[in-house]
Amino acid sequence: MQRLALAAVQGLATAVGVLFCALPAHAGDNDIVLSRLGTVNGGATVGNGAEFRSLTSELGVVLAPRLLSPADTLGFGGFQFAADVGFTSIDSDASYWRVRSGSSQPTGAGPHGGGIMPTVGVFARKGMWLPVPSFEFGAGLVQLVGSRMMSAQAYGKLALHEGYHDLPLPSLAVRGAVSRMMGESDLDLTVASIDASAGKEIGVGGTFNLTPYAGYNLLIVIPRSELIDKTPQVAGDAALSFVFADQDSILRHRIFAGTRLRYSIFALTLEGQFTLAGGSVDDQPNTNSDCAAVGTTTSFCDSRDLATGQLTVVTSLGVDF
Repeated sequence: MQRLALAAVQGLATAVGVLFCALPAHAGDNDIVLSRLGTVNGGATVGNGAEFRSLTSELGVVLAPRLLSPADTLGFGGFQFAADVGFTSIDSDASYWRVRSGSSQPTGAGPHGGGIMPTVGVFARKGMWLPVPSFEFGAGLVQLVGSRMMSAQAYGKLALHEGYHDLPLPSLAVRGAVSRMMGESDLDLTVASIDASAGKEIGVGGTFNLTPYAGYNLLIVIPRSELIDKTPQVAGDAALSFVFADQDSILRHRIFAGTRLRYSIFALTLEGQFTLAGGSVDDQPNTNSDCAAVGTTTSFCDSRDLATGQLTVVTSLGVDF
């Protein structure tokens, strides 16, 4: 069994290494060029706050904290190493996705590339009895394929009720998580996550354990713009550089359901997530004329999140100890 576990870990490590090494070190089709959301007006550049809000809302869902585990924890002595692959839909016809480096219409109407964003990830999860019993901690990295963007992620999960597998009672858990984007110099993106889930472990033929689960997840997307060079190919035009005004946090609601199949030390998880369409409005005071770019005359930007509903499918293969 130890040899089998070692071989499994080596196989997962090799697969993850191949996936990450195969990703481009240079700009890819899914990298973003935020300067395309800026319009030169009177010798200065004005960023379109509404498009910035909608873009970061959909991108935040793509790089949101991974879920991929039932309500039960691993137990205070448990440990898991896993690799996963995910696919998230975006509204590639929307004008704000012209920021994609691979868009064939960087200044016009879409579509701006494919409507699916693939990601790969690697995670380690550990059950603990501190700070309270039935606690689980996990951390990992998720890479957006075809880009330099990567998110560092971590979570803590508390099982409110678990382990009564012989009784008709579901396991219940709550979890908090955070994702922090790296690899994009023009955008600072943080996604916080709070969810609640329920599931039930079912023995199958004394050989497999099948654990279906479902839950609700609140995403809090916090985008912040760095200084953006509107014309990087032109020297001495610093006056055209601009920054998107800070906005209120973006709220997205996500429902998810999945199942984990465990055999011996191996765990295969398949999960589907649906994130409802955005609709939150930024009510930060207008401080730098960003509102002019979206045609409002109020003293507030009032940029509305126009992100559409997004579907995510993720599968994970893990080794439990």
